[in-house]
Amino acid sequence: MFRARLGVWFAALSLVACTTPPHLPTAPDAFNYSAQLEQLLPTDVLILGEQHDVAHHQRIHLAVVQRLAHSQRLGSLALEMADEGNSTKELNRHASEAEVRAALQWQDDAWPWSAYGPAVMAAVRTGVLVAGANLPAARLREAMANPRLDGLLRGPALKAQQQAIRIGHCNLLPESQIAPMTRVQIARDVSMAQTVASLAQTDKTVLLLAGNGHADQSVGVPLQLPPTLKVKTVLLSADKAQAAIHSIANFSQIWATDAAPPTDYCADFEANRSPSGPPAVKTP
Repeated sequence: MFRARLGVWFAALSLVACTTPPHLPTAPDAFNYSAQLEQLLPTDVLILGEQHDVAHHQRIHLAVVQRLAHSQRLGSLALEMADEGNSTKELNRHASEAEVRAALQWQDDAWPWSAYGPAVMAAVRTGVLVAGANLPAARLREAMANPRLDGLLRGPALKAQQQAIRIGHCNLLPESQIAPMTRVQIARDVSMAQTVASLAQTDKTVLLLAGNGHADQSVGVPLQLPPTLKVKTVLLSADKAQAAIHSIANFSQIWATDAAPPTDYCADFEANRSPSGPPAVKTP
């Protein structure tokens, strides 16, 4: 998707390490978005669209989980960072981190627990269900070869998503890979939407943590959710130029955050290209 979101990869259709600082505090910085958060509530679904390698975004996750849970407005927590079908439903609020990670089949090489664990455990400790929502890796090839997924986005939205795939991969993907990679993105949106919809309940909010492309109301998860659900989305933006590109047509709100670490993602992408072509990156 956006160049600033190319810090993490699919390699041979498997998740590999995410570019995330090795240490995150277990408590958030002073939360500066209280008023904005309250403006979004009540809502059936709240999607926080992060940049995966910005530590401030994961601290915001923790703060939002804590605020919604402590006010008894958080019904469940859904995650791009774990596969659909995995959840903490068999655990109680006193479960250990090891038990939670096992229940979610957490892949630490792809999603460092040090980054996402604090928000997950904050939900567990308050008795809130945590559920994986991402498309399992075993279904990626099937998604790539499924042209019916193209029809889930209207013409302009499909073209916009395809262009985002090109730009997000630094214009280095062969054109033959654009449609398959776009289908993967759509399939992942569908998977997350189905999980979120299954968790929806009256007077509570399902919070989805995902990459900012999945939160985009014009192409992402919101388009795949039932129209009966009230959905709000937030772009956590570490890039002023990126925030300027988007508008409230794409997100309900845009929260400016700490800047992203200085990284040349396209140089990394070019360096990791195989002789047969570039690897398929994990689009956010």
